[in-house]
Amino acid sequence: MSESRATFGDLLRHARRDAELTQEELAERAGVSARTISDLERGVIRAPRRDTLAMLVS
Repeated sequence: MSESRATFGDLLRHARRDAELTQEELAERAGVSARTISDLERGVIRAPRRDTLAMLVS
């Protein structure tokens, strides 16, 4: 994956897979729905809300 062309969703998917987490596991840890994780990774949601981003990085 080219870092200069990577979308937020690409980066999220890469980080999730590196952590060996499923979408469901990441969602549970971040306090969001698995659908939100899926939508972020697929680019349906291009950028998360500030509070969602904070939950993902914590």
